[in-house]
Amino acid sequence: MTERLKNFPDKLLAGYRDFMTGSYVSESERYRALAETGQKPDTMIIACCDSRAAPETIFNTRPGELFVVRNVANLVPPYEPDGEFHSTSAALEFAVQSLRVKDVIVMGHGRCGGIAAALDENAEPLSPGDFIGKWMSLLAPVKTQIQHSTVLTTSERQTALERVSIRNSIENLRSFPCVKILEDKGKLRLHGAWFDISTGELWVMDHKSKDFIRPDIK
Repeated sequence: MTERLKNFPDKLLAGYRDFMTGSYVSESERYRALAETGQKPDTMIIACCDSRAAPETIFNTRPGELFVVRNVANLVPPYEPDGEFHSTSAALEFAVQSLRVKDVIVMGHGRCGGIAAALDENAEPLSPGDFIGKWMSLLAPVKTQIQHSTVLTTSERQTALERVSIRNSIENLRSFPCVKILEDKGKLRLHGAWFDISTGELWVMDHKSKDFIRPDIK
């Protein structure tokens, strides 16, 4: 290793070596084609930053199949063309308007740290900017009843808000004109999903009932 790279994590370099001698070899033609023709994924996934819930791993996808944006607690903010910086909204705009994806999936997961922070009324800011606190305030309209429920346990509150937040994000997706127009025309479909880290189970939101159902994959 050169002196200039000595601070780069060895584990990642070892992983890259395995990638180049393993999966890249079998996918090299696909990568070259993607480099020449560009990406054209059919599906966008809005997922959490959590290192345990990577969509590409969970869905076992090939290069170029998913357009993924990840943020704390997989939230979608409402449409706000206010001239500020909006990373998730920018990614959504690109996926829908430029890539013309056919499906947008909001995928949450169990034991989400962002959701836990939103439910913790005594949580202290991690920094003076309190960026996480501000971001999680997007859930303020939907978390109150869950937060103060006396019939739910702590873990039940957590799971409930993880799933309710997915429904909330889907409604926020519809506040974007480009999304609403395409959905109404039947050219774009919106979905919700929730992944249980401890068991590997995937629960998919039913379009009509809004319940989360485990698909039969056998």
